[in-house]
Amino acid sequence: MKLLIVDDAPYVLKALSDSLGAHGHEVHEAVNGEDALKKYSEVNPDIVLMDILMPKMDGVSATRSIIGHDPKAKIIVVTAMGKRGLEKECIEAGARGFIMKPFKTKELLNLIESLGKDERN
Repeated sequence: MKLLIVDDAPYVLKALSDSLGAHGHEVHEAVNGEDALKKYSEVNPDIVLMDILMPKMDGVSATRSIIGHDPKAKIIVVTAMGKRGLEKECIEAGARGFIMKPFKTKELLNLIESLGKDERN
């Protein structure tokens, strides 16, 4: 599957890219919400992994914008921010999944696979 990873922390981008790439996924990266919007239209990914706290445009705003352009977009929020009500806000913005950092790679892969199956069925 083609994935777009959106995170402003270089070490998170590298870790996710290396790990997901090793599992056979085609990985693309964006460093903030604005970059994500541009890359989304260029790459047309199957799934977006979206951080929340980023400069220029946060993940919730970027999720809303991507869904506004492509209502079928599949976005998984991947965040360390445990603010009360955040998961609900992300789902209402259009995210299809929500996972807290730190997480187990298998947990993320299972979520990616289940969203990918939705596309194939």
